[in-house]
Amino acid sequence: MRIKIRAHDHKIIDQATQTIIKTAERSGAKILGPVPLPTEKRKYTVNRSTFVHKDSREQYEMRIHKRLIDILEPTDKTIEALMSLNLPAGVDVEIKT
Repeated sequence: MRIKIRAHDHKIIDQATQTIIKTAERSGAKILGPVPLPTEKRKYTVNRSTFVHKDSREQYEMRIHKRLIDILEPTDKTIEALMSLNLPAGVDVEIKT
């Protein structure tokens, strides 16, 4: 089972990762990770004025942090515990078996 976690804040993603790892270890599963994946950076450039002054611009950057956790031998208890887990807002979890 492979768990991919995405979030904008690195503190929240680390907290969610530790919660998932502790839950899986309590149910007796073997774990590989967390593996930090490359941070995705999205840059947006916006004109400051509405019509003229093209040289005056504002730049914004949004970072998306990612982590990967592999659970080697998931049991039914592990899957049930992970499905009932409450994670902080802003964390996107993708589970593939």
